Amino acid sequence: MKTFTLDEAQSLLPVLEALLKRAMEGKRAAEEIESGLGDLARRIYLSGGMRVDTVKITAQRAEMDVQLQTVRETISEIDTIGVQVKDLDSGLLDFPCRIEDQTVLLCWRLGEPSIEHWHSMESGFSSRQPVDERFRRRSSQGGRPN
Repeated sequence: MKTFTLDEAQSLLPVLEALLKRAMEGKRAAEEIESGLGDLARRIYLSGGMRVDTVKITAQRAEMDVQLQTVRETISEIDTIGVQVKDLDSGLLDFPCRIEDQTVLLCWRLGEPSIEHWHSMESGFSSRQPVDERFRRRSSQGGRPN
């Protein structure tokens, strides 16, 4: 598992923010298409059948597939960097980090100006704690373990 110093994780935020926004937009677009197709299916069912533009529906399904593929590829790209996507809806990312011979997760959510929290591998977002001097000291030492 790749680990990051606080400075390394911070330096990746602009790239990760762009990737995260692309994945979130793709998910939103796919959900809109899926909702529209679901509404159409309900109308067909309630009316006992109706004529539909199959070419248009096929195009919408293809567009939904393209959007979902974009989401998968973007999440894979983030994963390849070594960062964990914890919640795409809220834009929550975790960065593995070694502190005092323990691996923890630096925690960042889209909209936050910088990485200011961490939590243990076993806990989650609700157990976030403020980044303390241990993380800053390690980053200022060029990533050497304490």
